[in-house]
Amino acid sequence: MLHFQEWISTYGYLGVYVLLMLGIVGLPVPDETLLVFSGYLIFRGTLHPAGVFVAAFSGSASGISISYLVGRVLGLRIVSRYGRFFGVSALRVKRVHDWFAGLGHWALVFGYFLPGVRHFTAIIAGVSGLEFAAFMVFAYLGALVWVATFLSIGYFFGNNWSRVSEAIHEHLVLASCAVGGVFCCYLLVRRFMGGRRVMHH
Repeated sequence: MLHFQEWISTYGYLGVYVLLMLGIVGLPVPDETLLVFSGYLIFRGTLHPAGVFVAAFSGSASGISISYLVGRVLGLRIVSRYGRFFGVSALRVKRVHDWFAGLGHWALVFGYFLPGVRHFTAIIAGVSGLEFAAFMVFAYLGALVWVATFLSIGYFFGNNWSRVSEAIHEHLVLASCAVGGVFCCYLLVRRFMGGRRVMHH
């Protein structure tokens, strides 16, 4: 997937759609760089803004929906069969569902801006049994904002798109690592506190 520029140059809007769909699903596609490059092609007049936006949004929405369905179909089956071995009970799944139904749905919006997180949140939303209508509203809103943001960056920075894209990628990777670290610490603290409560009882 390192030659995504050739894909887009050859297949145009279809290339943008397919690559983004595969990238959101989890394949090694540099999603943000791809969008910034597409914005640059708009700047050059090679691609039409409306065509790129529709292709990028459709690819992102398709990919995130596939991730959700994988979690919904396979994840629930795995949890019901093997969840007890990992301490994942029906009650915990319900708690995650309730969290997504409340404040958690914003994770579907802002998770788009963190590589790896957007795919993970979609799968977890599916595993939790979050209703597809609720998932669709916030996940597609996230796709809309994400696509518009990075296409705009490519368009406004024009010939400097590559340098700007590299800087953005580095910062997003660091942000993803930070979020992952905080989440792991949260799980460790929660498990530790739960163990202490059990010991006191």
